Amino acid sequence: MESIDAGSIYHFALHHHLKSSALAPSPSDPHSTPLPTPHSPLTAAAPAPMAAAAAARGLSRLLPLLALLLLTVLAAAARDEGELRALAALRAALDPAGRVLGSWARAGDPCGGGFVGVACDREGRVTAVSLQGRGLSGTLPPAVAGLRRLRGLYLHYNGLKGPIPREIGGLSELADLYLDVNHLSGPVPAEIAAMANLQVLQLGYNQLTGSIPPQLGNLNKLAVLALQSNQLTGAIPATLGDLTQLTRVDLSFNNLFGSIPSKIADVPSLEVFDVRNNTLSGSVPAGLKRLNGGFQYVNNKGLCGAEFISLDLCTSTEDGLRPSKPEPFGPDGTVKTGQVPQSVDPHTTKSAKASAGVLIVGVLAVVIGAAFCGIFAFSYYRRQKQKIGSSLEVSDSRLSTDHFQQKEACRRSASPLISVEYSNGWDTMSGGGCGSSGEVGDSFRFNLEEVECATQYFSEVNLLGKSGFAATFKGILRDGSVVAVKSLNKTSCKQEESDFLRGLKTLTMLRHENLVGLRGFCCSRGRGECFLVYDFMVNGCLSHYLDVKEGSEASVLDWPTRVSIIRGIAKGIEYLHSKKSNKPSLVHQNISADKILLDHHFAPCLSVPGLHKLLADDVVFSTLKASAAMGYLAPEYANTGRFTEKSDVFAFGIVVLQVITGRRAVSQVKVGTASSDLEGLIDPYLGGIFSTTEAARLAEVAVHCTSEAASQRPTMEAVVQQLSG
Repeated sequence: MESIDAGSIYHFALHHHLKSSALAPSPSDPHSTPLPTPHSPLTAAAPAPMAAAAAARGLSRLLPLLALLLLTVLAAAARDEGELRALAALRAALDPAGRVLGSWARAGDPCGGGFVGVACDREGRVTAVSLQGRGLSGTLPPAVAGLRRLRGLYLHYNGLKGPIPREIGGLSELADLYLDVNHLSGPVPAEIAAMANLQVLQLGYNQLTGSIPPQLGNLNKLAVLALQSNQLTGAIPATLGDLTQLTRVDLSFNNLFGSIPSKIADVPSLEVFDVRNNTLSGSVPAGLKRLNGGFQYVNNKGLCGAEFISLDLCTSTEDGLRPSKPEPFGPDGTVKTGQVPQSVDPHTTKSAKASAGVLIVGVLAVVIGAAFCGIFAFSYYRRQKQKIGSSLEVSDSRLSTDHFQQKEACRRSASPLISVEYSNGWDTMSGGGCGSSGEVGDSFRFNLEEVECATQYFSEVNLLGKSGFAATFKGILRDGSVVAVKSLNKTSCKQEESDFLRGLKTLTMLRHENLVGLRGFCCSRGRGECFLVYDFMVNGCLSHYLDVKEGSEASVLDWPTRVSIIRGIAKGIEYLHSKKSNKPSLVHQNISADKILLDHHFAPCLSVPGLHKLLADDVVFSTLKASAAMGYLAPEYANTGRFTEKSDVFAFGIVVLQVITGRRAVSQVKVGTASSDLEGLIDPYLGGIFSTTEAARLAEVAVHCTSEAASQRPTMEAVVQQLSG
């Protein structure tokens, strides 16, 4: 580009501003005076007063342009200053100790690369803040609303406290809001409904209270709504049925009541609707049947419905043969008092005459269902004759650890559930990416690309633990679910197809609130590994809370929490040992403080129950060394070489001693029932704040469970009864 000197600018401005004025020379006037130039002094071309007047008029006409330019510069500076102030307030609130976001204080330009976790657009505006898993322990300030161009806010996997500020609703361009797995409290702000571009709302695994704002029904672009594992109450707003883009709704593990609005069953793109562990009641909309495994509803004793095997049939009053139930929300979105908290359902008012029609529809449904099953069986038979593969396209460029970029890449991938059958002969690695036999339901099949994407290609940053035969990674699925992915080397698994599949089927049958839930699995021939996908337990394993020292990150568990943990472990083991119609009796074989995980409410869950069913015998044997070293291995194993239910009981007794003493090493602990003995036994970090009666009962349970003779140990059913007494 050619350079432009000051003289050229001067001549251009003066020429264009003088030619329309009375002072501009006429080209037809032979006596006209030529235009002055910077190289020809004005005094030589025109009288000085006339030249000065011409220059003044030219400058006066330039002034509006200069003012406009100045205002533009000032506006940009004010805009940048506003974002800098918002980022400074965000840093001070999120990281009050300054241990994580120190670079924000030192760097000047947030888009220059010095601000960790900050991404900008081409105009230099902040568009994403990605600080997941950084150990932030502060609060989310109202000043975050100053980042007007923000499209992604990722603050999950932290320890943030306090409420979600109402001002966050001012982020009109925000598409992704990830605040899950924190310690946030207070209500879900209704102002979030003002975020017209919001697509993902992740607020799960916090301590949020109040009801679900019905105003969320205004979020027309919302695809994922995850409010699980909070303390929410009230009814499910019927307005959620207006969100036609919804694919996943997770409201599980709350205190919601009332019925399920029928409008939700009509959402065309809905794939997952999870309402487990609430107190919902009434008839389940039949339309949810189409979700198959995507509709989760256990532990809602009041629900009923003819279309769902595990639910009781509705009575006439439950099934709507009475006047319509009142709408739980008033015009202002508040819950009405003095009325049954049920969602309005225009289809629930039926007459008794409709029963005959229902019967006819039922018969037709059975006939159609039988025909469908026949077609499905034939299709399945044809597929078994073929080896079905899928070539999963994975980009050569690896995803960065920035979650914003990771999520964009994951959005391009296909369905998370891709079925790839095993080839003839047992080979867990056959197929293009992941596989499972037809014996295991479709809902448990995962695609390798999603597993890789969730763990950021098994990044060391996400590594939770490693052993000689397995490694466990933290991950985020495409729908925002937090998971733990356990990687098993092929050589560690059972090599016989029938043995492996039987073990896998057993794992999928296990469902209990005190067992870590298996989400699915995937086997990859290319990687030579199998992957088990479990729910993520945010508070880690129980062993982290043993031998706690002053100044350590782990906190001292109070007495009620310890009692609750012991009771939960007992219930989980009792469930494994029980034989039910939908599951066989099972021995865990590897109970220890490391195998007991704690969720966000410190509820205990036994990890990897039944894992030995998938592993080769020599691998199972190698895992016993650590158990024996810590005293978990029952004494009779040395003679019999066999595990029984009483082996689990012994290990449970050791865990009870560890919990009440706060120590890992308890093999030499002598337990008595006198108060002086108890005071010497109980963890001194409790400061004497514990129930003597409960402590004596737990000590007695521990003594009986760790009896040398297996025959003298109680069953877990008896232990659960004793702990509940």
